[in-house]
Amino acid sequence: MLSDSPTDQSIGIVTSQTVNIKQPLKLACGLVLETHNLVYETYGELNSLKSNGILLCHALSGDHHAAGFYAGDSKPGWWDHYVGPGKPIDTDKFFVVSLNNIGSCFGSTGPTSINPDTGKLWGADFPSLRARDWVESQKMLMEHLGIDCWATVIGGSLGGMQAMRWSLEHPDKLLNAVVIASSMKLTAQNIAFNEIARRAIKSDPDFCDGHYLEQNKAPLRGLALARMIGHVTYLSDELMGQKFGRQLRIGDLIDKSNDPIEFQIESYLNYQGDKFSDSFDANSYILITKMLDYFDLSREYNNDPVAAFAHAQCDFLVMAFSSDWRFAPQRSREIADALMSAGKSVSYVEIESDKGHDAFLLPNDRYEQALGSYLSRVADGLNAPLGDGQ
Repeated sequence: MLSDSPTDQSIGIVTSQTVNIKQPLKLACGLVLETHNLVYETYGELNSLKSNGILLCHALSGDHHAAGFYAGDSKPGWWDHYVGPGKPIDTDKFFVVSLNNIGSCFGSTGPTSINPDTGKLWGADFPSLRARDWVESQKMLMEHLGIDCWATVIGGSLGGMQAMRWSLEHPDKLLNAVVIASSMKLTAQNIAFNEIARRAIKSDPDFCDGHYLEQNKAPLRGLALARMIGHVTYLSDELMGQKFGRQLRIGDLIDKSNDPIEFQIESYLNYQGDKFSDSFDANSYILITKMLDYFDLSREYNNDPVAAFAHAQCDFLVMAFSSDWRFAPQRSREIADALMSAGKSVSYVEIESDKGHDAFLLPNDRYEQALGSYLSRVADGLNAPLGDGQ
């Protein structure tokens, strides 16, 4: 049952769409996708000036289903708390576009798709990707929808990297960028965690050098372990202590028997790993974590982020969470400092939270207020009636 409260109201039943982009997409690695499919969802209505579009950029394991429910499914989209009527990303004011990016595994062209040159699954042969490849593909979707300029591009984590890349690659195609719990480049520690996760996948005997689907196999154990490693880094020590502590699920530490003992945190991580491995593709995980590693916003600007952001024309909202140690607040402050030094309009908000990196996906009153207030000001500046533009 949906609440009557505007802040709790869902947009209801949604459906996804698929578009075949026939325009060649030249990738940063030099290869070309002659055509590619994108799966996406939209929420709200495009206004008559087509000026109220918001692009949601998903992170590593995200997809196009950001809000609402599919018919017969009780699980909402991954950002349903923030997207909908009266919510911070208000679908009464904005036309919100959420897509599954290429290289992922939820219907858009990726490793589980057919390589048109061979007639076989791409698998591990799918081209390496950069964040700018996602941005260029997103721009093609933008053109398909008839939108000339985004009111806002929003993303958390890897999604924030895409928002920043938009501001440099197509500075005249967005008015605002909201960068949440992100970074201008990964730290060595972050790259290390990603490599351990990839090694876990590749060490699974069923990985088959990435061509497991052709042999009707899947490296489920390796992918589950990779997810367990990642999941630990997304949570804060404080939250794990509060939620699990040293509680036991099986056994008794006082008992002198040799019966099995399992902590609650072990059970939780095993469950999360198994659930993830049943729904995500191992090659996509490897591909996208590599894309994260490769991202470096200022590399082509002599490693000067101020020089990089000099190309941006939009306003920025940069947000961070106090307990996030995977993308620590210092990384977000570096973004804000570079933007200020480049003379750009930037608001910076640091949210107190014990939820770690996952905080950007979870309810938080101050987070909701800050994001909602910023986007409300964006909506006030659009000055166009809704209803007759799509």
